[in-house]
Amino acid sequence: MLSWSTLRSELRPTLHLALPLILAEIGWISMAIVDTMMVGRLPNSAQAIAAVSISSSLFLVFVFFGEGLLIGLDTLVSQSFGAGRRDDCYHSLVNGIYLSFLLLPLLLVPVCLLPRFFHLFGVAPDIAVFARPYMYTLAFGLLPLLLYFTFRRTLQGMNLVRPIAFALITANLINVLGNYVLVFGHFGFPMLGVVGSGIATAISRTYLAAVLIVFLFSHDARNHTGLRHASLVPDFARIRRLVGLGLPAAIQLTAEVSVFAAVASLISRLGAIPLASHQIALNTVAFTYMVPLGISSAAAVRVGQAIGRRDHPGARNAGNTAIFIGASFMSCMSIVLLVFPQYIARIYTDDPILIHNAVVLLAAGAAFQLFDGIQTVATGALRGTGDTRTPMLCHFFCYWFLGLPFGSWLCFHRHLGPLGLWVGLSASLILIGILLLAFWRRRLHHLPPASEIHLVPEVPPSLL
Repeated sequence: MLSWSTLRSELRPTLHLALPLILAEIGWISMAIVDTMMVGRLPNSAQAIAAVSISSSLFLVFVFFGEGLLIGLDTLVSQSFGAGRRDDCYHSLVNGIYLSFLLLPLLLVPVCLLPRFFHLFGVAPDIAVFARPYMYTLAFGLLPLLLYFTFRRTLQGMNLVRPIAFALITANLINVLGNYVLVFGHFGFPMLGVVGSGIATAISRTYLAAVLIVFLFSHDARNHTGLRHASLVPDFARIRRLVGLGLPAAIQLTAEVSVFAAVASLISRLGAIPLASHQIALNTVAFTYMVPLGISSAAAVRVGQAIGRRDHPGARNAGNTAIFIGASFMSCMSIVLLVFPQYIARIYTDDPILIHNAVVLLAAGAAFQLFDGIQTVATGALRGTGDTRTPMLCHFFCYWFLGLPFGSWLCFHRHLGPLGLWVGLSASLILIGILLLAFWRRRLHHLPPASEIHLVPEVPPSLL
């Protein structure tokens, strides 16, 4: 149970770490939202939004698999930092960079080949003509994204989170400007439409990685933290450890993202308008999801650092507080989606048909907000303890064996259309939230009581 005294003591440090990470996650999803908003102002808005939807959905399947394999840095870096072993933090960083380069060809090949098979996904020709070049332009930002994930997780594991927020906020400004210039052809540039949006996003993601790399080296130059003395020799045992921790997380993220890609593919068979409406609703719930996702990263770091200090009661309190914050926020978002759906839809388009369809889907999204918050933060708390397998199994089973088949049946056999698929997703997320909360509470019982733990001094945060 979370007592009032525990909440008061844990709330401030949790938010202090989480708020920059929340800004970073919002900045990350804002790129996709900006792309959708910009192309939604083109004359063929339904086809343009649908193209961005199908390409970005499939691209993110591979991106999140790569991020998942690097997510083991959360555990290794935060626990090393909590134990006062900064040299080991940098050892994990160097081998995370090697892992990023190993991943690049494995992810880039399918990203470049997939557009040739859009017809197999049921993508209509009037959508595919925009979707193919948009996905090719996104591919140019793949390596920068992998490096960004590597440096970001190292920095947040060491409590250096404000540069991450700065990088993503400024990257969004670059993305907005790039979309404005390249999509509509301002300042003498050609009007590239959907392709221009993809180019702007790839440039912004390259900037993201560059900012974090420059910051970490400048931070080391000012504070002599030992980065320049880190061994550059590949440590295959450490890389295997990263893969061992990250593979379950990669499968979990891929299961979650790919089910949304599968939903987009199924909806694409219904035409451009249903797919565009789906993308509007998906962008909205993805935006609200970024807040608990940032809290989840903070939970992984704080729980991991507490375990690194052998402060297991602190790990309990950090995880419980983070879950409470995430659940509270998403409860509020559920109300917002129910009360203001039309205003939200109008941000993306003026088409009344798209607005009407999006409003219906937003109501389904409101149903799972609370449980989405719980499952997201519980996943981070479990990751801080080194458990990445439980979330993987829950997400894979609930999405692919329950939610997607149920939603497909409602969509095509009960003729509910996109709403049926969203009802299936809602049912999945509700079940995942309940299961992961139960597993987190069960995990707490395996941590020893405070009387059996030798505490070491906490490493002070270095929030810049």
